[in-house]
Amino acid sequence: MFTDKRLTEAYEKARVEYIDDTSNYVFLSDCHRGDGSLSDEFSRNKNIFLYAMEYYYKNEFIYVENGDGDELWEHHEFKHIKNAHPEVFAILKRFYDEKRLIMIYGNHNIFLKNQWYVERNYFRNYDEYTEFFYDFLPGIRPIEALVLKDRKTKQEIFVVHGMQGDLPNDQLWYPTMLSLKYFWRFLHAFGVKSPTSPVKNMNKRHKIEKNYVKWIQKHEKMLICGHTHRFKYPKTKDLPYFNSGCCIYPTSITAIEITGGQIQLVRWKTRVNEDGLLQIKREVMRGPDPIGKFDIRASVKNEPATE
Repeated sequence: MFTDKRLTEAYEKARVEYIDDTSNYVFLSDCHRGDGSLSDEFSRNKNIFLYAMEYYYKNEFIYVENGDGDELWEHHEFKHIKNAHPEVFAILKRFYDEKRLIMIYGNHNIFLKNQWYVERNYFRNYDEYTEFFYDFLPGIRPIEALVLKDRKTKQEIFVVHGMQGDLPNDQLWYPTMLSLKYFWRFLHAFGVKSPTSPVKNMNKRHKIEKNYVKWIQKHEKMLICGHTHRFKYPKTKDLPYFNSGCCIYPTSITAIEITGGQIQLVRWKTRVNEDGLLQIKREVMRGPDPIGKFDIRASVKNEPATE
């Protein structure tokens, strides 16, 4: 019940953008960019991320970072993350400067809900080498949720990180953050996960996803989430629940793409070619399918078939 309430609240306050067959959007979540230390799981996939971002930049996609981009629970001082990954933030700035970056906050970067924190850390940055401040993402306003609305059919796609209604990561996020920052963080470096996270807790993850599906069924809308770190693309008889996965799988990252009026799940992965050289490859895992295929509104389902 609380998940339904929280998701609905986020939906009602969501930023709305209109899309058509010329729109290009890519959704990635759960990068968990850290400070470059042993606990920074993003570091091992940084080159994959950069390669993928160059592809999306050149192909004129709008990049939607769907929560937990920066690991602010473990590293409250954003400057340590920024200094560890300058190339990453350089390309994010290129997207932002062309109005092609939408930043959604999740539980691990919930501080972005506070505009004062955003202005202090993301509007400008200090370059320790040149000893000057420079504009980074001036004026950016991270959001909790996004609604993409088809100009013709009015079909809606609701995009949200997905921690809404997950008790330890939503209502009780602060004590959960403290336990991670001062205890689990050090075990994290050796692969031990917090039990409050849905990543390794199968029962918790399935419960969260069941709550997503209940919301979809009740409100008749497509849903794109992150949070669970498990990529998801609906099968033939499933309700339209999509999950972009995460950027911290071993040797790969996953994403949801919307382009040409179609949606698909893709994976960027490091592979070895026949010459023994490592290469980064993009592969389509599911789809593409027309977005209209996932329109479950009663008014649409009840329309008479046309020949």
